[in-house]
Amino acid sequence: MQKPSRTGLFGGSFDPVHRAHLSLAHCAVDQLGLDRLLWMPAGRPWQKTGRGLASPEHRRAMVELMVQGEARFIVDDSELVRDGASYTIDTVRSRLAAHPEESLFLVIGQDQYIRLHTWREWRELLASVTVAVAARADQEVQASAEVAEYLLNNPAKIMKLAMPAMQISSTQVRDMAARAEDIRPLVGDAVAGYIAQHRLYSE
Repeated sequence: MQKPSRTGLFGGSFDPVHRAHLSLAHCAVDQLGLDRLLWMPAGRPWQKTGRGLASPEHRRAMVELMVQGEARFIVDDSELVRDGASYTIDTVRSRLAAHPEESLFLVIGQDQYIRLHTWREWRELLASVTVAVAARADQEVQASAEVAEYLLNNPAKIMKLAMPAMQISSTQVRDMAARAEDIRPLVGDAVAGYIAQHRLYSE
């Protein structure tokens, strides 16, 4: 009997994508034994407020540049083309309907996991995927009180991804780009060149 295909879902605004994202993606593929990891730029991240995002086209292009040459990395634009807000449960339902043979792994950070109880249909989400939470080696994975209580009676697959410490954030990259500082160490030459060419995040 053929083993189920193992697919990771890695979503985010990626505004811009940076090397800590890439490091997490490599950890997920290696530690989870994934056949593929879908990078899924969000169309309208419903929990992001305030500042406007770079256009979907720019954010997708930057992810494409970041993952080029990586055979198991696939850029999936299903959330970019979907109408309305980007809800992870909609993505999971669609993926399982199209690929019922797959085992899905949702790759998120500890900062997202602690807020999982605020996500739409989070109980269904926990029942549908293995949640792989990225945390530094010295950190424990912590759930919110709501999720912890749910897990007492509804065992779900929660795994920890051991991550190297990388202090990079998209906010930091945007701020440095606005000040015309060198962002190549944070995003690589290709993404830095794209940001400069299109004057993204310039004041």
